[in-house]
Amino acid sequence: MKLVDIQHEYDTDEEVLLEVENDESFVLMLYNDDVNTFDHVIDSLVDICDHEMNQAEQCAFIVHTKGKCDIRRGNFKNLEKMCTKLLNRQLSATIEK
Repeated sequence: MKLVDIQHEYDTDEEVLLEVENDESFVLMLYNDDVNTFDHVIDSLVDICDHEMNQAEQCAFIVHTKGKCDIRRGNFKNLEKMCTKLLNRQLSATIEK
């Protein structure tokens, strides 16, 4: 009886983990700073987030004027890779739900 309970708990935990990994409702946010140039931000969005040049320019302008911009939506696993690369380029980025 105990073994069945333990197995059931494990299955539930695994199902929850899979739901989080496949959840497409996360947002990668980019925040304004006083350090990076427009060109650096735009180049980073093109290189890391696969933005078109116009899209990257618009996002950079929104970040500059509004303080932040959601630059990509998707599952946590994919956004985490992009966020890490943006952070490595000294940009301010987070993943939000």
